[in-house]
Amino acid sequence: MSALPELNGVSFRMFRGEPDYPHLARLITAAARGEGDDRVETPESIAAGYAHLERSDPTRDLVVAEADGAPVGYTRVWWSQEVDGPRLYGHTCFLDPDFRGRGIGTAFLAWEQARLREIAADHDVPDKLFETYCNDEDAGATALFRGDGYEPVTYDAKMVRPSVDDLPDHRLPEGLEIRLVREEDMRAIWEAEVEHFRDHWGFVEQTEASYERFLSFPYNDPTLWKVAWDSEGVAGMVRSFIDTAQNAAHGKNLGWTESISTARRWRRRGVAKALIVESIRELASRGITEVALGVHTENPNGAFDLYAGLGYEVVGRWTTYRKPL
Repeated sequence: MSALPELNGVSFRMFRGEPDYPHLARLITAAARGEGDDRVETPESIAAGYAHLERSDPTRDLVVAEADGAPVGYTRVWWSQEVDGPRLYGHTCFLDPDFRGRGIGTAFLAWEQARLREIAADHDVPDKLFETYCNDEDAGATALFRGDGYEPVTYDAKMVRPSVDDLPDHRLPEGLEIRLVREEDMRAIWEAEVEHFRDHWGFVEQTEASYERFLSFPYNDPTLWKVAWDSEGVAGMVRSFIDTAQNAAHGKNLGWTESISTARRWRRRGVAKALIVESIRELASRGITEVALGVHTENPNGAFDLYAGLGYEVVGRWTTYRKPL
């Protein structure tokens, strides 16, 4: 195992399991706040995600930084395999904004790369790349990665539609219908989404653990979902949710129109647009007054332009970085 970092005034330790979940949630929320983002994590959402982690063992792959006996940051590493692409060795860290500028991020980066090189040493594959991402508002992380040889490879954005009014009257094409989601539909919906995203950038093959993670998402509410079916199965979907923790923390009535996907046989025929409109109407009926989503801005199917045309506005940007391992 890679040695823990050493830094004056800061101690580093390995992950302690469930008792650390509140610390991780607090640090993610604090790091987001420092970047002008309103993301809120809870111990429950951390537990749901960590119950189904893949290719990452927190007992070996997660390190916590402490100052004055309290956690002030943490990092975690993992690996994944792009279909017909490189093997990726991912890392991320979250740092309390009050402890930036003390060298913790630099210490984390050195440990991350050392640990990932250990993992990669057992992998007989030709193309190995480090991968990470950061909010473009985080000038320190951006400078750290660029200074260490990472290159930007793609971009994502958070978009918000500040109103649920003035929606276009856009209907589904003939041959499609929206049905109420039943428990027995869940597997088909998940499998359809996997297939819909198979030709998107960075696709990684999904597993049973991925399905369990899909089921355990703490804000799942199938009564909000708009899933269109044809004679072949799922033709498109928007799986909306309401992040109650985020809304409570920031006094918002915001809903997420997320997991937007369309079967290849129905693309560029207005399916996604119709489902988004119906999703916003559904959320508005629950008292939601604004809606948000995340988007890969270089999506080859024109997603970014579709969302902008529906009144969503960019409020945050993220860059994904890679460098040869």
